[in-house]
Amino acid sequence: MNKQPLLTPYNKNINLKNRVVMAPMTRSRAANEGKVPTNDLHGLYYEQRASAGLIITEGSQVSERAVGYINTPGIHTDAQVEGWKQVTKRVHDKGGTIFIQLWHVGRMSHPDFHNGELPLSASAINPNAQSYTPEGFKDTVTPKEMTIEDIKTTVNDFKQAAANAVKAGFDGVEIHSSNGYLFHQFFNGTSNKRTDEYGGSIENKTRFFFEVLDAIKEVIPQEKIGARFNPSLNGVFGMTMDEDTIPTFEYIIKKLNDYNLAYVHLSEPFTDVSEIPYAVTEIAKHFRPLYNGTLMINTAFDQEKGNKIIEDGNADLVAFGKPFISNPDLVERFENNLELADWDNDTFYTPGAKGYTDYPKASK
Repeated sequence: MNKQPLLTPYNKNINLKNRVVMAPMTRSRAANEGKVPTNDLHGLYYEQRASAGLIITEGSQVSERAVGYINTPGIHTDAQVEGWKQVTKRVHDKGGTIFIQLWHVGRMSHPDFHNGELPLSASAINPNAQSYTPEGFKDTVTPKEMTIEDIKTTVNDFKQAAANAVKAGFDGVEIHSSNGYLFHQFFNGTSNKRTDEYGGSIENKTRFFFEVLDAIKEVIPQEKIGARFNPSLNGVFGMTMDEDTIPTFEYIIKKLNDYNLAYVHLSEPFTDVSEIPYAVTEIAKHFRPLYNGTLMINTAFDQEKGNKIIEDGNADLVAFGKPFISNPDLVERFENNLELADWDNDTFYTPGAKGYTDYPKASK
């Protein structure tokens, strides 16, 4: 019997024991003043899932200005670096590979996180969404349009965060340039109305991302860098597609062929976009011919769909989110074709071990 494609090793820039990737997922367990990952929670959580070919951590803010959710761990203080060191050691001791996702939420934040200061974004446009603050959900506000100095500072924040990730023992980093957060706010014409070198043309709207990528590769090899994108995101966090949306992502993906990245991580549409003339409904199939490197795909995959998309040649790696929450042994369950346990939505973002480290492994 041939081995499932998902369970075969992958060795192109990134050496993985299988092609099952744990997707980055916000879990809000750094419930301490310094937003520090802890050994007893984060360390155990990621160690339990170390049989994944690759673990990508939850989004971790690159600065205090990048924060937009409660209890999310950062990678910008010495204490946070020390906390992550414990996590990476536990994963490595189990033979695992782990990247950290570097995150800036941009306008998807709230003044409550910034001593009353406005969140930052490409332009001063309210996403008309909600931010989860220490006092619960609050309506977003109109953000501050980033100055050139703000952009330069943020580029350096990402560079320093990547250097911190190396200190913390991570095998690589993923730039979170997806899902309506800061970079996506620059890419999208409905959230970026700038008239300087960071707005207008596709080249200008993507300039900030490539400046960050170029800065990060000064402190970590290119083959240890991944980047995540969600080309057909629509109706989420104030993102609205227009005629330039897909061409913008086509430009990005083609330009990334000039780099030697670990992977490009794409998401299939989060919502039904079949009626939107500008949208692409099958992301992996559309972008695979445009990119020569390693392509990872995500969003609502199960074992069968994951095996098929690799078999069909439309992706090299498949990232699983929620199934990894309730199945720490997801790889072993795939190997043995075991039933998957259901996850508990109510404990996705609550403090403590419940719904985090207490999901059992399957009994064979």
